[in-house]
Amino acid sequence: MKLPEPDSAAREHSARIVDAVRREIVDAGGWIPFARYMQQVLYAPGLGYYVAGARKFGAAGDFVTAPEMTPLFARALARDVAAVLAASAERTIVELGAGSGALAADLLNTLARADALPSRYLILEVSPELRERQRAAIAQRAPAELARVTWIAAVPSAVDGAVLMNEVLDAIPPHLVRRRDGALLERGVAWRAGLVWEDRPLAEGKLRALAVERFPPEGDYTSEVNPAAEALVKTLAQRMTGGALFIVDYGFPQHEYYLGERREGTLMAHYRHRAHADPFLWPGLTDLTAHVDFTAMALAGEGGGLTVAGYTSLAAYLVASGILDRLAEVGEPTSGAYLREAAAVQKLLSPAEMGELFKVLVLAKSDGVVWSGFMAGDRTHRL
Repeated sequence: MKLPEPDSAAREHSARIVDAVRREIVDAGGWIPFARYMQQVLYAPGLGYYVAGARKFGAAGDFVTAPEMTPLFARALARDVAAVLAASAERTIVELGAGSGALAADLLNTLARADALPSRYLILEVSPELRERQRAAIAQRAPAELARVTWIAAVPSAVDGAVLMNEVLDAIPPHLVRRRDGALLERGVAWRAGLVWEDRPLAEGKLRALAVERFPPEGDYTSEVNPAAEALVKTLAQRMTGGALFIVDYGFPQHEYYLGERREGTLMAHYRHRAHADPFLWPGLTDLTAHVDFTAMALAGEGGGLTVAGYTSLAAYLVASGILDRLAEVGEPTSGAYLREAAAVQKLLSPAEMGELFKVLVLAKSDGVVWSGFMAGDRTHRL
């Protein structure tokens, strides 16, 4: 597959990131773990993919998330979010990594129509450039509710309400672990006239213990282990005094994540709506992601004091949450508006698109919430 060529300005930007990574490798003695490499190329101040100015979301970017595809995603999600807010005292929404701002804008509009608005909507966003795009999107699409929105720099010390993470955990840098001829190694990055893979023996510790616990028992094998993502979920859980944490992302339960047949892991790069497997191609211009181990996230949430309210496929969750009813409200089935929204809904629900690969996990503190999204088939037993 031939990828589009970046222009000269983009190439120069990528070269600056490569130089920064090279200097870090040299300063570290010639090697850094892959997790550190991914952290730098995605989030280095002023340089990383998510904090520099290039467009990431939508048709002009590198990928499209569910909220950018259709406002019906937020309208379906709003049913359970409203139930959580009704059961909480503070009625706060916290969204981590709000992307283009589409989810916040559409969710606020939907909750306003239902007279179920939060007392405040907090957005935790590491990118100054994305914060401004989010502010502009909400000002344009939900101007009456912009005053409720505040951008924050860290997870609040206490949360009572709904915490939303839509395609956030897949962008938290994982460690890569290899087993070769019975020896456990950590994959890292070195410099040999360019960025190259280099493996080093994996020392005793948590990372090694997790790999031993989760990898299939025999054969050569490579996969991701993501203690940072687990730590984030546990921290959020510990800080929730009420409400629920909504996780929407692509991934598998642990017994499917570490299948013996999946011997090279799930790490992928995304550039201009094309997926490829080279994380060293145009650093800073390319998104890097890994699938989510939903069992690990559920256990992390439980370790922080939450319980699993439900887990299922995105398609099952959205259908149970009424997305087809919301589609019917768009207009006549022959109208252009209906056909546009129907095409987006088809992608969200189709097993060949997002419907099966994407999952919804809700971890809850609130009692008495009726979870509409899990009425069509809860898969918690598969975690």
